[in-house]
Amino acid sequence: MTPQTRRRAIASLRVPTSRSSARRSRFVAAAVAILALIVAGVVIIVTHRTPSGASRGTGASTNQQSGTTTTAPPVTAIGTYAVTSTSLTVTVAGLPSTDDELPTTVWYPVATSSSVTDGARRDYPLLVFSQGYGQAVANYATLIEDWASAGFVVAGPTYPHTAPSTPTTLDRGDLVHHPDDLRAVISAVVRAGRAPGTVLSGKIDGSDIGVVGQSDGGDVSLAVADNSAWRISGLRAAAILSGAEYPPFGGQYFAPGTPPGPPLLVVQGDADTINPPVCSAQLYNAAPPPKYYLDLLGATHLAPYVQPSSWQGVVATVTTEFFDAELAGERAALGRMATSGNVPGVAALSTGPTAPPASGTCGLTA
Repeated sequence: MTPQTRRRAIASLRVPTSRSSARRSRFVAAAVAILALIVAGVVIIVTHRTPSGASRGTGASTNQQSGTTTTAPPVTAIGTYAVTSTSLTVTVAGLPSTDDELPTTVWYPVATSSSVTDGARRDYPLLVFSQGYGQAVANYATLIEDWASAGFVVAGPTYPHTAPSTPTTLDRGDLVHHPDDLRAVISAVVRAGRAPGTVLSGKIDGSDIGVVGQSDGGDVSLAVADNSAWRISGLRAAAILSGAEYPPFGGQYFAPGTPPGPPLLVVQGDADTINPPVCSAQLYNAAPPPKYYLDLLGATHLAPYVQPSSWQGVVATVTTEFFDAELAGERAALGRMATSGNVPGVAALSTGPTAPPASGTCGLTA
């Protein structure tokens, strides 16, 4: 069975095997229906990590989170929680052994007496992160851990034929199957949070789900948020990091006459030659509000997301505040985004109907 002809089924969980990292080489050019899922037993291997607990944002609040009052909750900053992780494998039945496993790392917050008050929420919004082509999920660990330290459970699957460390060969043609893979990961992780006796038990709020992805992973995230062929109903936020509308997915993006998709944050480097700014401008301009465009001044395609820099600090803070507002209900975070996203010489945040002008055409056809 080739990647182009394989079909997806309901996911189950298996003990994962380890995978190593690799570098990226991309080609130029809440609830979902999961509320009806039946809780199933899972096998999970826990990997305890040394929590950083460090705040890397430039505009984050240090207020504590509280879910017990009727007033608007304060903004939960990066570094509020310690972070640990667990490993699981989402298994898709009926596929070749090279294609049927999605090794998935799940980072989650750990409350301490100094980080949260009594009565703070113990179930957290879920983010599913999709990596870029040829790039290991672990390469984005700093960004992912920042989100988890602000009170989000973050699942990072490795898709088949995407990272060269998997048992499969690299094949970008398999990208057309990854929206289904993402759906399977959401279902499996929510199910793990409902199953008794796992490290994720009770930690996930299945009604607060968002997606975020970089490059090809951004294409996948956009497809499940706003493409008529792949859209997952009930998503509450989507952040697209140097991603685009991908024609081979089919369907229609931002289809007229359909209910609007989730609030959208588009992040794009203006010196990116792999996913040119015109690609992000195209999707942003077509999207209905609420929407936000974070222009990274002088940034290339990958560096702002995997390498320490002023750009990475802005990306971490603005994306966290976006998810704080749209997933965690901390609406005050929207006001903070204007400060965090406007840094002279580094980044500019806009919320208008159109993105900053970009020349050329997107040209992503395969």
